[in-house]
Amino acid sequence: MQRLLGAVIVSLFLATAAIAAGPKDYQVTGPVLDVNNDVITVQKGTEKWEIARDKDTKVDGDLKKGSRVTVKYKMTASSIEVKGAAKAATKTDTKAKAGETKSESKTK
Repeated sequence: MQRLLGAVIVSLFLATAAIAAGPKDYQVTGPVLDVNNDVITVQKGTEKWEIARDKDTKVDGDLKKGSRVTVKYKMTASSIEVKGAAKAATKTDTKAKAGETKSESKTK
């Protein structure tokens, strides 16, 4: 019985840890094109990647223009704009309500 209880507790702990893991980690590697206190720009192939940074960003080594770096980052939404779906649902709801009103009038 104690083994079963212990297994249940461990399972709950692992499930909680998996849920709390947060967003996926990503990385980009290449030479630094520009760096300042707010942004680091890295060349990846033909693309220039601008990644925000702040005072809490951990930097190992001498970060300067021309250095080859690997930047690890997470994607975080800064804003979300919903388009189309809410308007379409509203039109459908309005038509359904109008249809209900007509059928109610006929039955009276």
